[in-house]
Amino acid sequence: MDGNYELVLERVSRQSGVSEEELERRVEAKRSKLSGLISKEGALQVIAAELGISFDNEKLKIKELLPGMRKVNTVGKVITIYPIRTYKTKSGDEGKVANMIIADDTSNVKVVLWDTNHIDLIEKGEVGEKTVIEIISGSMRDGEIHMGSFSELKKSSDILNNVVTEKTVKEKPLSEILFGESIKVRAFVVQSFLPRFFEVNPDTGKKLTDEERATGKIAEKRALINVVIDDGTENIRAVLFHENLKKLGFETIEDNPTLMEQQRENILGKEMVFVGNVRRNSYFGNNELVIEDVQEIDLDKLIAQLEG
Repeated sequence: MDGNYELVLERVSRQSGVSEEELERRVEAKRSKLSGLISKEGALQVIAAELGISFDNEKLKIKELLPGMRKVNTVGKVITIYPIRTYKTKSGDEGKVANMIIADDTSNVKVVLWDTNHIDLIEKGEVGEKTVIEIISGSMRDGEIHMGSFSELKKSSDILNNVVTEKTVKEKPLSEILFGESIKVRAFVVQSFLPRFFEVNPDTGKKLTDEERATGKIAEKRALINVVIDDGTENIRAVLFHENLKKLGFETIEDNPTLMEQQRENILGKEMVFVGNVRRNSYFGNNELVIEDVQEIDLDKLIAQLEG
């Protein structure tokens, strides 16, 4: 069972006086009533609200944060700050967005800053790596804390020493995954498509822009492939980028349709361990897995688990 769910389940039980067993019964009843269209975490939040329990004014540990929470209050130490990016709004104006990772003694999470006042704190050096910050009224979206103009970010006097810096990866069946999670799953490739090739800036690793191409920037050709994997409980569309194609079984990566077709067919039915992030595919309107690593199955470990 998901550690986040268990922590919140225990909190709701403690505050409501309802046993965890009864709460779980209500969760399953709620999900059954909604034909499984709501996750366990979502159903638990609905039941907590029905019991008069709100997390809006509570300071939660990072591991207690659940998808869909609208008023997130938490404290964490900044362990990574990414370069601030600019973008064009629909009106043509220029906007900024900043991303950072914060951690406490239970887990870590990405924080996305959209408000210029919050971004100014980074640009002025008032918030940097190792700064302990307090977040008030953030919202959980795709497993990240998003902060807009109605959110508050300030330095905290809390002392956080032993924070979790490693990325949290959950081993769970595909039928139970939630968008925004980082997961590890053993599954078969049941469908595959031909690789697609694109050009990137070798310095940044990002897709080459028209402006860079116009200046004569020499591009590097990369590939990606879409597959469908199935672990016996569910299937999901997944995307793998250039560096993971060889791990999947592509011995040669080149823009050669005949060779690519042969290799594409060879990976069908292959069972591997896939590690990646669950993201929402805006085109198809469903979850997909962005693969970060592909691993061979450790047969000795698998046999030991089965014997156990």
